Amino acid sequence: MDLQLNGRRAVVTGGSRGIGLAVARALAAEGADVALVARNRDALESAAEKIAADSGRRVIAVPADTGDDASVAAMARSVVEQLGGADILVNAAARPNTGIPETDFETELNVKVRGYLRTARAFAPLMREQGWGRIINIGGIAARQTSSLVGSVRNVAVAAMSKNLADELGPHGVNVVVLHPGPTRTETSERHIRALADDRGISTDEAERLAASMVSIGRMVTAEEVADVVAFLASPRSVALNGDPVVPSGGMRGPIHY
Repeated sequence: MDLQLNGRRAVVTGGSRGIGLAVARALAAEGADVALVARNRDALESAAEKIAADSGRRVIAVPADTGDDASVAAMARSVVEQLGGADILVNAAARPNTGIPETDFETELNVKVRGYLRTARAFAPLMREQGWGRIINIGGIAARQTSSLVGSVRNVAVAAMSKNLADELGPHGVNVVVLHPGPTRTETSERHIRALADDRGISTDEAERLAASMVSIGRMVTAEEVADVVAFLASPRSVALNGDPVVPSGGMRGPIHY
């Protein structure tokens, strides 16, 4: 299937690692030019150089803090100056749900909820003016589960924000979706699995099976498998999806969502 992404311009926040990095690779492989956004300049530039070399596409590094209004505004200006605009925005700049203390509640809402909204508001007028765009907000399965109060609240908020933006922008050719990955294999999850193994006195294989015990395919999905879903959502072929959540979890056992 041709995803019709050749020549599109994508912005990926949280693009220096994890799901964000995998998404940037997938979009560039499909022919998009990509602006990678994160706070760590060195990691960002290294990732941009590698993706550009692998894909042959233009990949730029634009350091920014999505928790800051002025930083996001400057980032958007830089993207427009270098790429000429933006067709796709993928918001992935946030900490994983695991182990976020309630004392960080305000910070997490500022980065993951307000930060996503900052970047959406920065690029949505351009997309609306050109009559086409895609905004994909990476939430998390904590939106449908308890155990992390901060994780649940911020991801439910991202879902609500995405639906509001979808209703606002959909008539202008801009689709907005929220993506709720389940347990996903990334650099961060591998560290958590090792920590779980040490804590329980079990092997890392056993710890990984424990972490994936609620996934119906029997294993954690990879960041690359989540990125494949994002690439489809970023394409013109995803026009039928707007506002409703997409859950690339490998199938979470238990509750029925309808």
